[in-house]
Amino acid sequence: MQETLTKAEYLFTTILVPVLWKVVGAILLWIVGGWLIGFASRVLREAMSARKLDNTLTAYVDASLRVILRIVLLLAVLSVFGVETTSFVALAAAAGVAIGAAWGGLLANFAAGIFLIILRPFKVGDMISAAGVTGDVREIGLFATTLDTPDNVRVTVGNNKIFSDNIINYTNNPYRRVDLKAQLAHTVDPKDAAARIKAKLAQIPNVMNTPAPDVEIIEFNPAGTLLAVRPYCHNKDYWQVYFDTNNAILAACGEAGYPVPAPHSVLIQRAG
Repeated sequence: MQETLTKAEYLFTTILVPVLWKVVGAILLWIVGGWLIGFASRVLREAMSARKLDNTLTAYVDASLRVILRIVLLLAVLSVFGVETTSFVALAAAAGVAIGAAWGGLLANFAAGIFLIILRPFKVGDMISAAGVTGDVREIGLFATTLDTPDNVRVTVGNNKIFSDNIINYTNNPYRRVDLKAQLAHTVDPKDAAARIKAKLAQIPNVMNTPAPDVEIIEFNPAGTLLAVRPYCHNKDYWQVYFDTNNAILAACGEAGYPVPAPHSVLIQRAG
């Protein structure tokens, strides 16, 4: 009986106690490490918010930092139990290569998303045209960007497709030009028509005074004189100004009693 008790004590003191201490140490390390990761994450978010950095960039950096620190913490916990972590690092690297090869397109979108966030060719709320889509930016994600088109359709486009294409930002500048044309008949004085159209443009809401609207002769064609009508406005007022300008051209020509423009041709008939 004494011998059996001695063996039990031996097992308890030499095996169970060290294991228990390792378990307690691992639990404490996980708890303290988790608290430190949370603290580091809060400090990082506050620092980035104080510098008024983009929310998407802040969320991305914060998530990346948490993942990296959690992996480091997990390796530290495994090392407490005497587990060789070198093999895990090599395995993770190999898995990363395999995943990178399989998800090349996804990683390309991820990398493009980082560049879109850092370089900021557009921001949420801007109206852009890229990758064959025109619309208002609703979200710049890590892998894709969401836009609402003018006909109220939501489109999600991969970031790599956007970043590899030409990006047209309609909102970035304080104003844009509306390009329209007014066809006049041969008998109409273009200077008189231009003055009448300019007077109508001045009455349209949201048309800018500086720069002033342009109404100039753009070409002469078989129907008569063609005027370029170009008012300026903010992007948010573009379509309102566009349609109002068309109505202004119609009203100016109608009030002046201008004839309807039509192509003229001369028929020469030779005798014999």
